[in-house]
Amino acid sequence: MTTLGTASAAPGEIDIGRLPVGEARDGSEIGLPVAVINGRHEGKTLYIQAVSDGDELNGLGVIRRFVPQLDPEELAGTILIVGIANYYGFLVAEHRNPIDDTKLNRTFPGNPSGTASERISAAIFDAVKRADLALDLHQGSTSCMINETRVRCGSRHRLHHDCLELAKVFGCGYILDLKGPDGQLARAAPDKGIPTVDPELGGAVGWDETSIQKGVKGVFNVLYHYGFLDGEITTTTQTRASSFEQYGSPSGGLVSFEVGLGDEVERGDTLFEVTDPFGTVKAKVTADSNGIFWRHRRLPQVATGEYVCSVGTSIDRV
Repeated sequence: MTTLGTASAAPGEIDIGRLPVGEARDGSEIGLPVAVINGRHEGKTLYIQAVSDGDELNGLGVIRRFVPQLDPEELAGTILIVGIANYYGFLVAEHRNPIDDTKLNRTFPGNPSGTASERISAAIFDAVKRADLALDLHQGSTSCMINETRVRCGSRHRLHHDCLELAKVFGCGYILDLKGPDGQLARAAPDKGIPTVDPELGGAVGWDETSIQKGVKGVFNVLYHYGFLDGEITTTTQTRASSFEQYGSPSGGLVSFEVGLGDEVERGDTLFEVTDPFGTVKAKVTADSNGIFWRHRRLPQVATGEYVCSVGTSIDRV
C-alpha cells in the first residue's frame, strides 16, 4: 500500500485524497489535492506537482489530461501527484500565497513549524524525498513565453547531468540551464539526490491547449524513458540557453514587437518599438547579444522602465 495524505493505493490501483497543510482563517482544515498511482509492477517513483504559482494553470491542465490515460495495471513503479501546490493562491488566481504574501517556489525544503508557505513546502518535500525523479510543472505566469524546461541546480552540481538528461527527455525543445534562486524545488530536491526539473509550459491567462498537450507528451516521454511504461522515445537535439537578458522600456507608450517567440536574434536587431497612442515612434530597442527571443509581456501598454521582454543567450545545442 502506498499513501500520500489521505490517498492510499494498493499495487494496480489509483486513489485520490488530500494532503493536510494547516488550517484556514475559519479553523477548517486545508488539504492539497493529491493522487497516488501505484503500478502493478515494481519500479521507480515519480513525483509531479502543478500550480506552485497560483495563476499558472497549464500544469494542472497536464495532470487532468494524463492521469485518466494511465492504467496502473500496466505501470511499473509509483507516481505521486500534488495537483495544486499553492492552494491559497489558486483560490484567488494570484501568483503568490496571499496568506503570507510569499512565492511558494522560494520556500523549499520548507519548515513544518514556519509560515503558511513553509508548511506547505515541508509537507510537499516529504513526498518529494520518496521519489527517484521529480517534475515541477510551471508556465511563464501570464506572460507570453516559449515552451521550455528549466534545469535549476547549477552546472557544477553533482546531479547536473541527471537533471539535464531529464529535461532533454521531457522534450520541450528549449532548455534553460541556469542556476535558480534559493528555495526553488528544482534547486532543493537535487541536493537530496533527486533529479528535478521545472517545465515552463508557455504562458497564458487560463489554459493554453498547445502547451498543455506538449506537457502531456513530456510526462509520457518520462514514463517511457525511465521504465514506468513499456515504450521508447527518441531524444532529439534541443536548444539550450545558459543566461538571460531582460529588456525594459525606455519610455512610456505602446509596444510593437519586431520578432516572434523562438526567433533567433543577432546583436543590433530591433526587438520592439514604443509608440505614442497616435503611432509616433518614441523608442526602438535592439538586442545587446545574439540569442533566442524567449519571453515577452502580454499587454502592449508600458511605463518607463517597465519589463517588456527577455532574450535567452549563451546558446548551444544539447
